[in-house]
Amino acid sequence: MQGVRGAITVENNDKNEVFAAVQQLLLAMLENNQIETQDIGAALFSATDDITAVFPAAAARRLEGWEFVPLFDARQMDVDNSLEKCIRVLLLVNTEKTQREIHHVYLGQAACLRPDLTNK
Repeated sequence: MQGVRGAITVENNDKNEVFAAVQQLLLAMLENNQIETQDIGAALFSATDDITAVFPAAAARRLEGWEFVPLFDARQMDVDNSLEKCIRVLLLVNTEKTQREIHHVYLGQAACLRPDLTNK
């Protein structure tokens, strides 16, 4: 099992915008790592305090094939000067890939969080 990280930002605390962003992020994570949903052990989401319109996991639940994936939402720590309106996800995936072979996905302003991983 390996962890696949991702994050994305939204401009507004809006249900439809959060849904679209989370789904965009998850689909990119799956595509970039050749992951099938049946290989996902769990998906852990966190959101900054300024995202209150909807649970990010609710967006995942609407994707085809995600009905049996265990999902969990949490509040991201509120750290001074941290990135706002940010949704993070950790997928726990059954894979033969090594951590070096995993492609983590950071979209929007979240690309600044781990440029060492996103510029591979």
